[in-house]
Amino acid sequence: MSVASFFRITCIAAGALSAVAASHAAEIAYPTKPVRFIVPYPPGGSTDPTARAFGNWMAEKFGATFVIDNRPGAGSTIGHALGAKAAPDGYTLLLGTSAGLVVQPALGAKLSYDPQKDFTPIGLGVYVPFLLVVHPSVAAKTPQELIDLAKAQPGKISFGSPGTGTPNHLGMELMKAMTGAEFVHVPYKGGGPATVDLVAGRIQAIFGSIPQWQPHLAVGRVRAVGVGHPTRVKSMPEVPAIAETLPGFNNTSWYGILGPAGVPSHVVNKINGEMRAAVANPGFIKQIETIGLEPASSTPQELGEMIRTELARWIKVIKSAGIKI
Repeated sequence: MSVASFFRITCIAAGALSAVAASHAAEIAYPTKPVRFIVPYPPGGSTDPTARAFGNWMAEKFGATFVIDNRPGAGSTIGHALGAKAAPDGYTLLLGTSAGLVVQPALGAKLSYDPQKDFTPIGLGVYVPFLLVVHPSVAAKTPQELIDLAKAQPGKISFGSPGTGTPNHLGMELMKAMTGAEFVHVPYKGGGPATVDLVAGRIQAIFGSIPQWQPHLAVGRVRAVGVGHPTRVKSMPEVPAIAETLPGFNNTSWYGILGPAGVPSHVVNKINGEMRAAVANPGFIKQIETIGLEPASSTPQELGEMIRTELARWIKVIKSAGIKI
């Protein structure tokens, strides 16, 4: 080999190694600019503080700014659509919810995104257990007693919801399907009017979030009879899981982080790693539990599979109940 050939090969090899090193450095450097974090609901409730908790954690760990961008509307589908249509570079993330990724698609809503094809799942963040509460005048203190009461008085026990097809509504439809008990659905235009009527005794039962009902529980305006999570929740360990009475019952919403389809795997893995670290941290756990939520985690693949299985499950419940939007 001539000296010229040797130097030519050496330069080519050096160039290749330099390119690999530069690519690796770029992966390690993510993020190098602010990250937009879309929340498909307005401030308040539980989505906004959840996003801020994860956003603040990652901002500190990554040394970059995470900007919360609240984009509410159309049952969370506006924010989900924006997340699906963003550039897949890791600089736009979405706090995806079961409402936008599972419930709305299961109801047959006209969407501009496909929950299984248009997103890159990154990781599950929290569970949002639904609490089954009744007016104090209802002679039931457990899920089984409420079921027995509804069977003994067909059509006499009414339950409210923020609207037809909401997770609150579907939880009671699932209970009806699993027990044969008759509950009369009273849909409202939002959770506020439903709350007023339950406290006043004009309806007898409702599924709602734990933070929503804690102030009313504290002063005895309502009574908790069960939680829709598969197990009891740490914030209310005295309240039985409905699944203790009805094995397999699950009426729990959830939030996770996703990006648009095509986010590079090194970005996905880096964010997923910090999500897992967060929900293993005692201070972060306490922050999430204070909101009335349960910290959770998953691999990106597990979150994708969860979307698929939850979608199939709720399509079955909706079809059985004859729910149409």
